[in-house]
Amino acid sequence: MTRMVQCVKLGKEAEGLKVQPYPGELGKKVFENVSLEAWQMWLKHQTMLINEYRLSPIDPKARKLLEQEMEKFFFGEGASMPPEFIQPKS
Repeated sequence: MTRMVQCVKLGKEAEGLKVQPYPGELGKKVFENVSLEAWQMWLKHQTMLINEYRLSPIDPKARKLLEQEMEKFFFGEGASMPPEFIQPKS
């Protein structure tokens, strides 16, 4: 049976994540309030941030930045784009 959540990002009921995607309180909050579709959106955004800022996920400062951006992406004013980011043409 599919687990459903009221997704804070999409503003609708949608399929939830199967497991907590991130450790700690933030991971629990995401698991309970974010849909699988919205999580996929975050993964794309996170990849862009890692590439644009040349972040190393093993660096504690980079992880802290990504946690802050995840919090904003789902529960705040929305994630920010790097200042010099240019959206690729499809």
